[in-house]
Amino acid sequence: MDHSFVLHIPDTELESEPLARDQIVSGTPEVTGKVVWESEDGRQLRGIWQITPGVVTDTEADELFVVISGSATIEVEGGPTLKVGPGDMAVLREGDRTTWTVHETLRKAYAINL
Repeated sequence: MDHSFVLHIPDTELESEPLARDQIVSGTPEVTGKVVWESEDGRQLRGIWQITPGVVTDTEADELFVVISGSATIEVEGGPTLKVGPGDMAVLREGDRTTWTVHETLRKAYAINL
């Protein structure tokens, strides 16, 4: 989108984003998402992301996000354990290796810098 916009995050339809099998530690988590804005050079993304309960691993980008609904515990290897829920803002650093334990389906709005 090249213009200013607004969307209601809880009602926005998301598309399937399959997880790599080696990211799933336990359960059957499913990921959906939608990029709502991308910079011309593709290095900045804004969007919505959702994951159902389970445990997954990831290597993070430089990201700021706000949890809209649900809850999770995010263990940062060699760093803090973050407990996030509705209304919480979190920052992950590029290269952080994380383990997400998703307790309730979590939906977040994010801003990523690549």
